Amino acid sequence: MSSPEKEFEPAELQLLIDSIPALIHSSWPDGYLDYFNQRWLEYVGVPMDQLEGWKWTASIHPDDVAGIVDKWRACLASGEIFEYEARVRRADGEYRWMAHRKVPLRDKRGTIIKWYGSSIDIEDQKRTEAALRRGEFYLGEGERLAHSGSWAFNPCGYFDHWSRELFRIYGLDPDGKPPTLAEYLELIYREDRESMAQTIEQMVAEHLACDLKKRIVRPDGEIRYIRCVGIPVVEDGVLKTIVGTAMDVTEQERLTREIQRREAYLSEAQKLSHTGSFGWNPLSGEICWSDETFRIFQLSRGSKPTRSLIQQRIHPEDVALVQERIDRATRDGEGFDFEHRLLMPDGAVKYVHVVARAVNVEFDDLEFVGAVTDITERRGASAALQRAFDEIRGLKEQLYKENLALKEEIDRSSMFEEIVGASATLKKVLSRVSKVARTDSTVLITGETGTGKELVARAIHKRSSRAERPFVGVNCAAIPNSLLASELFGHEKGSFTGALQRRLGRFELAEGGTIFLDEIGELPNDTQVALLRVLQEKEFERVGGGQSIRADVRVIAATNRDLEAAIASGTFRSDLYYRLNVFPIAVPPLRERKEDIPMLVEYFLDRYASKVGKKFRAMNRKTLRRLTEYLWPGNIRELQNVIERSVILCDGENFSVDESWLSRDRTQVFQVNQPLTQELVSREKTIIEAALAESKGQVSGVSGAAAKLGIPPSTLESKIRSLKIRKHQFVA
Repeated sequence: MSSPEKEFEPAELQLLIDSIPALIHSSWPDGYLDYFNQRWLEYVGVPMDQLEGWKWTASIHPDDVAGIVDKWRACLASGEIFEYEARVRRADGEYRWMAHRKVPLRDKRGTIIKWYGSSIDIEDQKRTEAALRRGEFYLGEGERLAHSGSWAFNPCGYFDHWSRELFRIYGLDPDGKPPTLAEYLELIYREDRESMAQTIEQMVAEHLACDLKKRIVRPDGEIRYIRCVGIPVVEDGVLKTIVGTAMDVTEQERLTREIQRREAYLSEAQKLSHTGSFGWNPLSGEICWSDETFRIFQLSRGSKPTRSLIQQRIHPEDVALVQERIDRATRDGEGFDFEHRLLMPDGAVKYVHVVARAVNVEFDDLEFVGAVTDITERRGASAALQRAFDEIRGLKEQLYKENLALKEEIDRSSMFEEIVGASATLKKVLSRVSKVARTDSTVLITGETGTGKELVARAIHKRSSRAERPFVGVNCAAIPNSLLASELFGHEKGSFTGALQRRLGRFELAEGGTIFLDEIGELPNDTQVALLRVLQEKEFERVGGGQSIRADVRVIAATNRDLEAAIASGTFRSDLYYRLNVFPIAVPPLRERKEDIPMLVEYFLDRYASKVGKKFRAMNRKTLRRLTEYLWPGNIRELQNVIERSVILCDGENFSVDESWLSRDRTQVFQVNQPLTQELVSREKTIIEAALAESKGQVSGVSGAAAKLGIPPSTLESKIRSLKIRKHQFVA
């Protein structure tokens, strides 16, 4: 028999709702909240009229209002169940997290006629979750910093848990699943895999713990060393699980192996050098020896070194010396360095050198760290060395004078570096170089092109007191006239178009050293004036600048021109010439020192043959004769080029030169060129015009007028301008 359903009166229903320990509320279909039960009103501490409608938003945390309102409006539009977490201000003013849920009530047609909702305080749950996340974070960070991960293994043969760091240690995706036992064993290095599988079986079968080191192979092929520690969890004799940690000890393993390797090297080095090491703490009496120290004292490795044991090995005549040095070191806290003898059980005598230094003196824990070296063989060799020294001393006086003479000869020769030759003509030049090098006098070097004027200039510099300072070379013919002054003396920012910043000139770069002005005859007139000021007053100004700069520079100039003829033609200043010509040196052409040609050929042949990896056993006599007879209009530079070219082309072991390179037609060029530096301006102009006519107006190139005259193209261009020759009239 069923009992009739109980119908509640409104007052009873209201009492029932207020008694529920939940926060109940309701809303109209348009979102207007029309009811909050008594527990809600007590929770927020405000009356109904301050919550109904949309006023309830005043009790929501300001940062959560927009979110909860947007969510509520969206659910009103869609009819979906409303669920949202937001912070609500409690009656005591504290904001607490609450979970809000509203469910729609629909009529028979499905139209929403009412919303009923509840809210639950989840603040404590939130805090617990935050504390749990914080604990997990700290644990994860601790594992990451320690390169250590945790795991749990089920006796049924699979892993229940792998920490994220353990995934990283094995090179796996931290978001993946723990590997199966088979997959895990595949990650173990092949030589360690079988023993690891046996260990797992034994742990499960016998409920054993483990502490072992193994190697793994990451998916990228990298091998890592892992220390694995595990303990069984047993309840009532039944194995529930095995938990443990895995630590990446690769770096420690590598460091240990490196230390072991270094210790092995040190031990072997000590054995080879007969040097042992030791440590001694006078306060505790503890003494530590290396293996080599035991060998030196002829004691077994198992012996415990003590002062009394050491004293038994010290030679009786040296006991007092050793005792005095040790007492002084311990008293003063200073190291010691001395030699003494050891008397071995078989009566043999060893000589040892002992050196040590004190450590930890400032901490009142004095210790000595040192080395002991067996110098018996060295002592034995001392007598032989002394006899050898006596013999050397006997020969010293005999060789003294010869040594001095040889040293002076070597000194004279070495200062000239690549200036090769022994002819009387060259020796005369080198003698002048040797004499002027010790002074600061200005030097003017003259000679045909290719005679080695720059080598002479470098020899003067290296023999001078300025040898440690810069040697700066400038080819005056290779720099456009418009830029030459800037190149020599520098320029200020904005002094001319393109001068974007201050630039130091060659004279400033050569400060304290030597500047070599090659092709000095090509200087334009305005630059000659500036150079004259440097020589006279030892100062100059940068281009565009107004401040005088002192110049401590030695000037060496060189030219293949006849400067006196240039003075006569008005292209070179006489006052500058006399300032430059303080100490003239004329470098002879190669045709005037033919006796040096064989030596030069041998020098260049060795030089270029070694560069290309060739070796010549002999030289054709006819070739050497032709090389000696040839007049060499290009001088040493031409000889150098011929030898280098021949080395490249020669295939056999006999060195030879193509005779067509030494034809008499080429020697005629020199006879045309020779008057260029000996005749006056009219003859010079005639010769240049003849060369231009022969080359059809071409200045540069193999068949150009410059090559026929044996001078640089830039020099010839300068002469054409200064002599006002119209070279275009010779163009075919």
